[in-house]
Parts: sequence; structure tokens; C-alpha cells
Amino acid sequence: MSSTIKYLVAREILDSRGNPTVEVDLYTDLGMFRGAVPSGASTGAYEAVELRDGDKRRYLGKGVTKALDNIRTIIEPAIIGKEVTDQAGIDNLMIRMDKTDNKAKLGANAILAVSMAVCRAGAAAKKVPLYKYIAQLAGRSDTEFIVPVPAFNVINGGSHAGNRLAMQEFMILPVGAPNFKEALRYGAEVYHELKNVIKDKFGQDAINVGDEGGFAPPILSNKEGLDLLVSAIERAGYKGDVKIGMDCAASEFLTPKGYDLDFKTKNNDGSQVLSGEKLGDLYKDFIQNYPIVSIEDPFDQDDWESYAKLTASTHVQIVGDDLLVTNPKRIQEGIEKKACNALLLKVNQIGTVTESIQACNLARSAGWGVMVSHRSGETEDTFIADLVVGLGTGQIKTGAPCRSERLAKYNQILRIEEEIVKNSKFAGEDFRNPK
Repeated sequence: MSSTIKYLVAREILDSRGNPTVEVDLYTDLGMFRGAVPSGASTGAYEAVELRDGDKRRYLGKGVTKALDNIRTIIEPAIIGKEVTDQAGIDNLMIRMDKTDNKAKLGANAILAVSMAVCRAGAAAKKVPLYKYIAQLAGRSDTEFIVPVPAFNVINGGSHAGNRLAMQEFMILPVGAPNFKEALRYGAEVYHELKNVIKDKFGQDAINVGDEGGFAPPILSNKEGLDLLVSAIERAGYKGDVKIGMDCAASEFLTPKGYDLDFKTKNNDGSQVLSGEKLGDLYKDFIQNYPIVSIEDPFDQDDWESYAKLTASTHVQIVGDDLLVTNPKRIQEGIEKKACNALLLKVNQIGTVTESIQACNLARSAGWGVMVSHRSGETEDTFIADLVVGLGTGQIKTGAPCRSERLAKYNQILRIEEEIVKNSKFAGEDFRNPK
């Protein structure tokens, strides 16, 4: 069905951290279609950039009125009258108008909001659900689907929490569940048991939650975080069915002296500083002693050598986030250097739906896993829930089973699973390479 863009409405809304972000309403003869853009805290140096105003009088300089102006004065005039089903054409037009490698002129936040809204409008024009339309755009089957394993971030550290814990996320993956509905239940039950474990050990004050809904107990030792998870999994009765994942965000704690596991303490004694080799040994010790199946960003975004050594010496999933920033050029370099074996897919790191699909397909062509991801500053937009099903990547992380901007995504996957139950498979143990 033919459907063209009539006009756009762009506005400044607030994300889950209370910071401004971009939302766009796109209008066609079929109605209004919306896209809202998330924002990261631990951002990679190579990812596409958000355009912020820098005016300290508004939102401490984080306003996005410049991005909105670019949508109204540059993007909207160029795409009015375009067919919404021409996703690649519209995305590539915005990229050409930007003329920078990192979308710094128009702003990745401006471009992505429009790209997401176009995608939703395209699905409506095709009269199919968004996940099915994304499958079509990606060249995948639109009749058989993979429902992902959720990776719940249940302990927060790093830049996401005020404790001394250096590594940013400790996650649980219910790979032994029979379907997504049960996986969500497993995750929620472990989460509540974890709350009890932490409360028993550290008291009521320790069960406040971080940016992504995980707990931020007053611990320094990463092993202690893993021990807390093991206790919660066993108390919930899911030993063997629920595995552990980590997002170390190591670029955040690299110092001139090495990787400082006490980087949030000013004037610390340096006893927690490790070389890349020693940090790799620590990860291998974790893998040997805990049910870990995935480690994300174990080293700095430029430490290709340490990445490659760890990937070659372990059987678990090694995920590139800051290393790869969902950028096909960085992904190709990662493939050539055998630096990791999985991509973290964040649509706002690259800035368009089309490039996100390209990044996913490139990673999959190398036999890599692909984990679709939220950002720490989220909105109630559920786009990535449809994206992960459409792309069939088999795994998604979008926070703890807590805070509505996180649960919006999980609940949308529940709805999708109900709809496709006879034509889908839960990724389960095969989350790295689902078939």
C-alpha cells in the first residue's frame, strides 16, 4: 500500500534519568507513528553522537532544541512526500545530509527518532506488525521467529551506580526456561530473592536500585557480586536454568596505570590496578568458578589485543559494545582481528534502523552472536522489543524486571510471543546462535 510522509512533529521529552531526549511523531494518511530516542551514560568514543544544546541555563546544557531545529528545518522538508516503505532510502538521505562520520551535524538523536518513526509507518503501510516488517527489511523469514532470552541487569555498578563496584552490570539469563513468559517469571523471582539476600546481608538501605533497575549494594569485590547472584539463583530454585552475564564496561575504569577496579575511590592505594593480562586471568577465574555465559566489554575500546587473547582462550560469549559501537567498520575490524564473538546492538550508537540491520547481518555472517540492547537512559518506547524478534538474534538486555521503561520492552515481547506462539521458538540454550 502506498503511504507517504505528510509532516513531522518533533519534541523534547525526558528520559528515565530526567534528561532531555528527542521524540518524533510522523504523520501519513494512515495516522501518526512515533519514535523516541534513548541515551547512554557509559558511551563509547566511537559511537554516533547526540546533539546537545550546551546551554547551561536549560537542563544543565543537555537540552536538545538544536536537534529539534534540524528535524524541522533540514530533515522534514527533505522527506515530505517520501514513501515510508523506503526505509533505506530515507535513512541514507539523512546520512548524506549530515555529511559526518558520526552524525554530529544533524545529531544521531535527531536522525534516529525519524528513522524509528519511518519504520513504524512502513509496517503500517505494509499492514504487518513491526517485528514482521523488520524481518522483511533484514531479509529474514517473516513466518518463523526466534523469541529472545532476556538478560536482566540485576546488580548495578560502574557508571550506573554510586557504590564502589567497578564492573557495570551483573546479569541473569534464564536459558533453561521453556519460553519467554516463563523466562520473565524466572528472572523476576531471582530478582526478588536477590533483594532478600542483599537486605539480609547489608540492610534495608542496600536495596535501592540503579539506573537500570538493578540493586547497587555496597560492595567492591566483583566476586562478591557473583556470589550474591549464585545465592539468589539457588534460593529461587533455578540452579542450572539461570546463568550469569557481565557487562564490565572496562573503558570506564582504564587509567594510565592500568585497569583500576577501585576507580571510583579518589586517591586509592593502587592495589586494585591490573594489567590487561591480569584482568584477563581474573575473567577466566570467574568463568571457571561461576555459571557465566557472556562477558561484555571486558577491556578498553582500543585494547584489541586483550580482547583477542580472551576470546581465543575461553568458550563463553565475548561481546563488543564500546569496542564495536554497532558500526559496520568497527565490526569488520573485530572480525578480522578475531577480537570477540558477539555484537551488542544499540540502535542509537549508529543512528538509523538501516545501519543497525546492516551491523547485525555483518556480525551474523561471521558466526557471531548478537545481543540487542537498551541504554541506561531509556524511554517507554518499545522499538527494540520488535527489533530483537524481527532480527531473530535470540538475546536482549533491557534492564532488571523493575522500572517501567525497562519492563515496557519485556512486556512487549510477551505480547509478541502470544501472537506468534505457533510460529516461533524460544532461543533458550541456543541464544548465541539460534536457529
